[in-house]
Amino acid sequence: MSKLFSARLSTVAIFACLVSGNASAQVEAIATPPAGSVWNTMASVIAAEARKADGGRLVVQPYGGNSQMMQAVNDALAEYSLNDINDVITAVDGSGEYSAPMPNLRVVARINPFPVGLFVRADSKMIRVSDLKGMRVPSGWEAFPLNRPLVSALLEADGISYDEVVGVPMPELIRGADALVSGQTDAAFFAVGGPKVAEVGASVGGVRFLEVASGEAALAAVRKHRPTYYFTEVTPAPVRVGVEKPIMMLTWDNVLVVGAHVPDERVKALLAALFDSRDAIMAAYPPLAALNLETAYVDYPGVEYHAGAEEFFAERGVAKTPAN
Repeated sequence: MSKLFSARLSTVAIFACLVSGNASAQVEAIATPPAGSVWNTMASVIAAEARKADGGRLVVQPYGGNSQMMQAVNDALAEYSLNDINDVITAVDGSGEYSAPMPNLRVVARINPFPVGLFVRADSKMIRVSDLKGMRVPSGWEAFPLNRPLVSALLEADGISYDEVVGVPMPELIRGADALVSGQTDAAFFAVGGPKVAEVGASVGGVRFLEVASGEAALAAVRKHRPTYYFTEVTPAPVRVGVEKPIMMLTWDNVLVVGAHVPDERVKALLAALFDSRDAIMAAYPPLAALNLETAYVDYPGVEYHAGAEEFFAERGVAKTPAN
């Protein structure tokens, strides 16, 4: 038996297991980064509640990074994904890190604001992002290219640039965080509340997110990179490892993305599960406490909503609101 044939048999067996006991179940995939990332954790919680709500089979499918996730949804290899709205805008347009447009991507809903930052070991003397001048910072991001404009924006908001730090090539988020543990870098990048941040903190005796300027000049600097970056205040909480006091942090909106190939009724069913199970989702993963039906329908530039999402919001009486 060839290896290829064996692989195909394994795939068939997995599929059979997914639909056993519920022949009518619709198997759908939500594309995420690897386990340990915030999006993977969020997707796992959302998928679990969706399965309870409508009996469908929404499964989490990890990919190497954001560009692979968007390609999978655009090419109908996955139904859904979670992403930074700025990256979705550039993917649809075929600009930034994308070499060709992805016209089949549609927005489903705003999920939550997503504060992100650069963090260091707790015993470091660095307090601000600008303290990283001359220090070793992850760079390259070949498997997770949305970090190129994002980390650039963070550095420039506080008055320095990638040219003023020592770039250490890293493919993606998890490897970048591990590099801080191993001593390859002096800082790492991650989202607030990410399980990986807690893991790193436990390994090195604690971590601290660096402060960043957030005034008008800083906002102008970050929006040179992406149009809907903004700043929010983040306060300490048990899940927010590395946030020692209220600080301003660079933020984007997380959105749920869907392929144009997904039927309207499936999109509406997922949205109903998402918002009608909000309390359970919030209990399972506190960073999703910001999930709110009234703020979920946002008029982002350069992207379309799926027709099923538009119908859902119309039926729930939710009007589209301007982007930040």
